[in-house]
Formats: sequence, structure tokens, C-alpha cells
Amino acid sequence: MESLSSKVLLFGVSCLVLLAVQRYLEYRRIVQAIQAPSHFTTLLSVRSVLGNILPRIRGITRGRMATWVDKHIQYAKSGWDGVIQVNMWPKPNATLFLADAAAIKEVTTARARFPKPVKVYRALSFFGGNIVASEGEDWKRYRKIAAPTFNDRNNRLIWDETTRIILALFDDVWGSQDTVILDHALTITLPIALFVLSAAAFGRRISWTDEEGIPPNHQMSFKVAIHEVSLGCLVKVLVPEWAMGLTAHLRRVRLAFEELNIYMLEMISQRRNAEKKEERHDLLTNLLEASADDLTFNDRDLTGNIFIFLLAGHETTAHTLCYTFALLALYQDEQEILFQHIKSILADGRIPTYEEMPLFTQSMAVFNETLRMFPPVLGIPKYSAEDTRLIISNDAGEKRDFGLPQGTNITLDVAGLHYNPRYWKDPEEFRPARFLDPEWPRDAFLPFSAGPRACIGRKFFETEGIAILTLMISRYKIEIKEEPEFARETFAERKARVLTSKPGLTMTPVRVPLVFKRR
Repeated sequence: MESLSSKVLLFGVSCLVLLAVQRYLEYRRIVQAIQAPSHFTTLLSVRSVLGNILPRIRGITRGRMATWVDKHIQYAKSGWDGVIQVNMWPKPNATLFLADAAAIKEVTTARARFPKPVKVYRALSFFGGNIVASEGEDWKRYRKIAAPTFNDRNNRLIWDETTRIILALFDDVWGSQDTVILDHALTITLPIALFVLSAAAFGRRISWTDEEGIPPNHQMSFKVAIHEVSLGCLVKVLVPEWAMGLTAHLRRVRLAFEELNIYMLEMISQRRNAEKKEERHDLLTNLLEASADDLTFNDRDLTGNIFIFLLAGHETTAHTLCYTFALLALYQDEQEILFQHIKSILADGRIPTYEEMPLFTQSMAVFNETLRMFPPVLGIPKYSAEDTRLIISNDAGEKRDFGLPQGTNITLDVAGLHYNPRYWKDPEEFRPARFLDPEWPRDAFLPFSAGPRACIGRKFFETEGIAILTLMISRYKIEIKEEPEFARETFAERKARVLTSKPGLTMTPVRVPLVFKRR
């Protein structure tokens, strides 16, 4: 018996040794295939673990994303705008982090060589296949149908609905108050973005004041369902389905997803079966019209894509607006420049029109600078579909051509790119004027990704954002809320406090206390 146990133990140890040897040989193969010098490669060692992993864990425990903690630091240390990490465990693999505008442009343009790792996005297929969680022929089919839905008629609807919603906020919620104090600006920007999306995506207006009833065969109103889904997306992604009933909060999130699915299917059925077709320009109607001749585009495809538009448009807009208001409150001189520019166009205090949107160049510059400093997504994943090569450069103008083995993970480091001093002078400073220069570095600006897979909702996002920002600054001056416990803080301390962020589906401001004063 003892001899048998010894043999089993010996066999187990032999298997572990064999596995370790296989892993090491694969690891060495990857390193040799890359043919990168030492400053490109971070080897798995005690030093690299302590030097790279622990700061990232510390950053997460502080409520910040690892790449947000680093920004451009790791590239400045290496002297190159590309860093490769090669790991042996749990399995040998290489990951290339890029903050080089030219290399990123090549990756985003060559979609066949550098596709999207669809498995990363599968969790977003709650309601069906969609343009984000697809690749290859499926993506082409979704893109062909979805792209035309974002047209000028829809953009006009977005502008008009946004204007209506902001004016209703001024009149029905803030009313005669000369000063409005918000403990966190998200309490305003989240519902604004939600109301605009409901009207522009579903053709359903939501009021600031009216309480919407619960229709028959429903357990939640549409307003509550869409709100809960927007806030509960991260929970839905992270929590397995079997665990969604364990707490009251999880059950509410699960119910919200079920309810929104029913609402969307009802709206699809109503639009298809309506005797008299109304002229609508919301995204659901546009998708129905665009997919009418494609028999393979079913209701699950419709709900899947509408949900992605909801997810991408709601949180992204709300958080970006919150950061924009915070930055303008911190940089009062920039806010005054913006106000004077708006006033020069709307001298008589009238409401801006959709046709005038191109005139608000300062509003667009402020919005773009916010997106540069606080990109919604910090890293865009890709991978090499084949053995290939890529050129990386540095600020000295040197270039190095090295190999990427098939299967190499690639992260387009948006934060690293947006804070790269090669492209942005004093990147930590809020300077909207950099986007008024006709020669501003477009290839180094990646909040909407780039290439064929760039965000098709960019114009939607910009239209809504410019309308909100222009109307808000034309009527109200924004300041940081004064609080006794922070009376002695420096500007740098105040900026760090107000702009503190935490992980989420997108960059999320922790607390932005603001005061809106009527002009």
C-alpha cells in the first residue's frame, strides 16, 4: 500500500514538473517570437509582481482603476509608448499595452489582423445579439442595419427633446430658486441622460414631475424599469444568474431587466401592427425600418441593439456631463470663456436651435477636453489573429519593429494615450482651447474608439451633450459647493477630491458637490 502511495505521489509530482516545463517552454517561445528588448518586456518575477501587480491592487482598493492610476507613467518609465507583459501563469500569454497613436491607428484600421475579443463582451448580450458583442459576419450585419438609424432626423429629435427636458428642469424642478445646491451632480445628469434616451431611443417621453403608473401585466413602470436597468448593468454583468435572487437588491435588478424586455417587445409589436403608421424618428422605429427587408434580423436582435444604445448612451453621457460641470466649476476662467462665446451667439437669450449646433465650437471644445481627461472607457481590447508585426515609437522619434505571436492580447490604453505628452502639452491641465486648433492630434483622441469599429452613436452623444452644456451655462453659473471640512484645502487638493473616480462600466465620479447660480 505504501509503495502504491509513493507511486501516486511520484506520478503527481512528475505531472506538475511536466506542466511547469511545458509552460516555461511556451513562455520562452512567446518571448523569442516578440524579439523585444528588455524594456518592452515585464517578466514574471518577484520584482515585477511587487512593482506592477501590488500598485494596481492598491489602486483598485482606493476605488480607482489600475490604468487610471498609471495613465502614462509606465510608458514614461520605459521610454517607449508600448509595453508588453509576458506571463507564465496561469497560462503563458503576452499582453501589449499601447499609447502610441500611429500603432493604435494601425490596430484599429486593420480589423482582420486585430479583431475584437468578442468573448469579453458576451455578458452584454442580455437581450440578444448586438453590434458591440459581435465580430465577423454578424457584426457586418448589425452594422449595416444599425448605422442608418443614427441619422440627421434622429439627431434633430435628440436636440429638440434635450432642449425640452432641460427647460422643464429649469421651470418645473428648479423654478424660482436663484441658487441650486447639489450634493452630487449625478443626481441631475443621470435623469437628464435617461429622459433623453427614453425619448430618442424608444419615443417615450418621461416627465420630471409626473409619476408614471404601472400598466396591466407589469410590476414596474417603464420609467423605473429603464432607470433600474441603467444602474444595475454592472451587477448583471458580474453576478451569475443563479445568484440574482439572493438579496432584495439583486431581485429588483433581475425584475427590472425582465420588465424592460417585456416593454421593448410590446413596443416592437405595437409599431409593427399599428394600423396607422406615425412619423417617428426614434432609434427603435429606425431599426424596425432598416431591418424590414432582413428576415434574419429578429426581435432578439432588435432588443439586443436597443439595449446597447441605452447602456452606451445613458451612463456615458451622465458621467461625462458630471465631469464637465466639475471642471468648469474648478476652472472659472474657462467657464467664463464658454459663457461669453454662447452669449455671442445667443445675444437675446433665445433657445439655441439644432441648425446652430456647429456654431458652438467652444462648447464642443469643452466637451472634447473632458472626454480627453476622463475617457468613458480606459482600455479597448483587441488581439492578434495571426503572427504579425507592429512598429512602436518613442518621443525621441526612434522606432522599433517587433513580432506579435498569434493570440497576443492588445490593450489600446486610452488613458495612456490621452495623457501622453507627445501629443498633449501639459496633459493634466484642463485646456479646451487645444481642440480649437485645426491641427489638434485627432489620432491621439480615442473616447469613441476608431476605425471601422468606432462608436456609431458618437453624433447622438455629441448632440445631446452640446445642447445640455450650452443651455445650462447660458442660464447658470456653476461653482464647487463650499463645505467647512474642506475650507483650507489647496486648489490641487480640491481638484483631486472633486474629480475622484471609481471603477464601473465607465469612468464614474465618486462625488461632485456643485452649486448652480442663476445668471
